Amino acid sequence: LLQTRHAENKQDFCSIAHPDQTASPTESSLPESRKSSLYELVQAGWSKCWSKRENRPYWFNRCTNQSMWEMPVLGQHDVISDPLGLNAASVEGAGDDGVGNRQRKRRLSEDAAQGGLNSFKRPKIGIPVTPTTPTVPISPVTPRAKPWNSTTGTEDKPGQPASALYRPTIIYWDLDIQTNAVIRERAPANHLPPHPEIELQRAQLTTKLRQHYQELCYQREGIEPPRESFNRWLLERKVLDKGPDHLLPSDCDPIISRSMFREVMNDIPIRLSRIKYKEEARKLLFKYAEAAKKMIDSRNATPDSRKVVKWNAEDTINWLRRDHSASKEDYMDRLEHLRKQCGPHVTAVAKDSVEGICTKIYHISVEYVRRIRQAHQTLLKDCNFMGETSEVQDRLVYCYPVRLALPSPNQPRVELHFENDISCLRYKGEMVKVNRGYFAKLELLYRYSCIDDPRFEKFLSRIWCLIKRYQVMFGAGVNEGMGLQGALPVPVFEVLNKQFGVSFECFASPLNSYFKQFCSAFPDTDGFFGSRGPFLNFSPASGSFEANPPFCEELMDAMVTHFEELLEKSSELLSFIIFVPEWRDPLTPALNRMETSAFLRHHMSVPAFEHEYRSGSQHICKKEEMYYKAVHGTVIIFLQNDAGFTKWEPTPERIQELLAAYQVSQRTLGSPSSSCISANTPFPYLQLEEFCKK
Repeated sequence: LLQTRHAENKQDFCSIAHPDQTASPTESSLPESRKSSLYELVQAGWSKCWSKRENRPYWFNRCTNQSMWEMPVLGQHDVISDPLGLNAASVEGAGDDGVGNRQRKRRLSEDAAQGGLNSFKRPKIGIPVTPTTPTVPISPVTPRAKPWNSTTGTEDKPGQPASALYRPTIIYWDLDIQTNAVIRERAPANHLPPHPEIELQRAQLTTKLRQHYQELCYQREGIEPPRESFNRWLLERKVLDKGPDHLLPSDCDPIISRSMFREVMNDIPIRLSRIKYKEEARKLLFKYAEAAKKMIDSRNATPDSRKVVKWNAEDTINWLRRDHSASKEDYMDRLEHLRKQCGPHVTAVAKDSVEGICTKIYHISVEYVRRIRQAHQTLLKDCNFMGETSEVQDRLVYCYPVRLALPSPNQPRVELHFENDISCLRYKGEMVKVNRGYFAKLELLYRYSCIDDPRFEKFLSRIWCLIKRYQVMFGAGVNEGMGLQGALPVPVFEVLNKQFGVSFECFASPLNSYFKQFCSAFPDTDGFFGSRGPFLNFSPASGSFEANPPFCEELMDAMVTHFEELLEKSSELLSFIIFVPEWRDPLTPALNRMETSAFLRHHMSVPAFEHEYRSGSQHICKKEEMYYKAVHGTVIIFLQNDAGFTKWEPTPERIQELLAAYQVSQRTLGSPSSSCISANTPFPYLQLEEFCKK
C-alpha cells in the first residue's frame, strides 16, 4: 500500500512539474478535471516537492513561501466575508475544509453590482450642476483592467479562481468617493516614464548629495546640518525649478536657497536646543558666548564687529562666573540679549560661507540631474520608443490622472514577498517595504487609474519606483520626513466630504491620500496611482478642495498665489479649505495673505496638543504610531468664490461638526517626538524663551 501511495505521489509530482510539456502516458491517464486542477495550482505558484526528512510529499508556494502537507484547495470561501459560500468556486475533490486557503477575488462585473467599500466598480460620474454655464463636463473613458492576483503577481487566467485582495482591519481612505473637480482637458505629459534602474541611480545620487551637504556644514561652519533642512530645500527649490527632474533641482533662479540659508544661519554659531532645567540653560549660555567669541576671532570681521561681540561675550562669561544663584529664566533672558547683540555681526561674517554651501549643493544637483537625464534617455533610445501624439479638445472634463506621452519600456523583474503584515519589494538588493493594507490600496488605485498595463505586468516595478522616490526624498533617518508628509485624521476628511463636498486633496501622495483623486509632487511615478500632478500646475475650474501643504514657507506662499488666481478667474463652484500651522511670531507671509484675502469666508484656530495628525510614515509604521499630537496650533481657512460660498458656506453648524471631528479622539496616541517638533516648528517661529520652556 505504501509503495502504491508513493507511486501516485510521484505521478502527481511529474504532472505538476511539467504542465506545458507533451503529456506522458502517465499524465494521459489522469482525469481531465485532475489535470485542470493541477494546472491551476501551478499558475497560483504551487509546486509539489519531496521531504527527505519526513519521506513524504508536500506542497510549496514560491510566491507566499507557504508550505502544507495536504493538496491546496483553490476557491475556498472566507466564512467571515462570505458565510454562505456564494462567491466560492466549486472544486471537485476539494480536500479538508480546515486547510487555510485564500479567498476568491470577485470579478469586476460582480463589484459593479455590489458596490461595496473600495469596490472595483467603474464610477458613474454625474453632471455637476453649475449655475452660470451650460457647459457639460465629460468624464474620460478608462478601459477596464483585467483581474490581477495580488498574491502571485500575475494576471488571473480565464476561468481560474483568483485570491481575494488583502483586507486591512482598519482603513484610512475611502476610494469610492467620486470627484467634483472639473478641469480643461489636457494633453499627455512629456515626462520620461519611470524605470527601476533610473530610480536606483537617482536614489544613490541623492544620498550622495545629502552627504555632501553634511560635510560642507561640518567643514565650513563646524555644525551638523539642521534636521530636515535638506528636505525643505527640495520642497522650496521645486517651487522655482524648471528643470526636467522631479526630485532634484537644476534650473532655479536665484541659485541660493533662502530656506537653506536661513536654517543653516540659524544654527550659527551653535544650535540652540530645547531646555528643561536650569543647569542646561547655564551651559547653553556659556557655550554660545564662547562660540561667538571664537568665531569672530577666526573670521575676517570689521574692528567694530569684533569689539562688540568680544565685549558682550566676555561680559556674559564673567557674569556666569560671579552669579550662581540665577534662575532658568534669568539665563534665558541673558541668552536672548546676547543673541540680539552678537547675532547681526555673526551673520555678517558667516554670510559668504553659508552662501557658498547653498551654491555648491545646487551645482552638484545640476550635475546629478544631467547624469540621470542622460542615462534615462539612453535607456529609452535603446528601447526605440517614440512619443505618442493625441488630439486634445477644448472642453471641460472631470479631473483624471496624469497620462504620459511616452510609452513605458519593458520593466525588469521586481521580487515580492510578505513578512507578516509587510510587503517587501526587492530590486538588485534594494528593498522597499509597505504595509500589506497599503499595498492593497495601491493595487486599487492602480486599477482605477492605470490604462496602459491591463495585465499588471509593470505593477510591481512601478510600486518599487514610487516607494523608493518618497523614501529618498524624506531621508533614511528615524522618523525623518514624517512631519512633512502628515495627513489629517480620517474623521476630519469624512466631515469635509459630508458638509463641504470635499473630494480632492491638493497635497498628498498615493501612500497617504484619503481620496483616489489628489495632487502630488511626482507625476511620473504617481500618475499610475491616481495623481493629477503637482498642485501648482493643476488648474481646476470648479470643485471643493482640501489643502494641507508641507510646512515650507516658500511652498505655502506659492500655494496662496495659485489659490487667488484660480478664484479670480473662475465663476464656477470653487472652494478651498486650507490647514496651515499657526506661526505668528513672526507671522508667515502665507498666513498673513490668506487672513487678509478678498476670498476669505471664515477662519479659525485649533489649539496645540488638542488635535492630531496622521503620521507621514503611515504606510509602514505600527498601528499605535499612526497618530501624533500636533505641537503647534493649526489655522483652518476657507477661501471661496461667490458660487462656492453659496454652495458650501461655512455655517456655524458645519464648523462645529468640523471642530468636533478634529479633537483628539480616545485612541492611544504616542507622545510627540522631537522629529515632529523640529519638522513642523522651525526655530524662527517660536520665541527663544517659549521654545526652550517647551
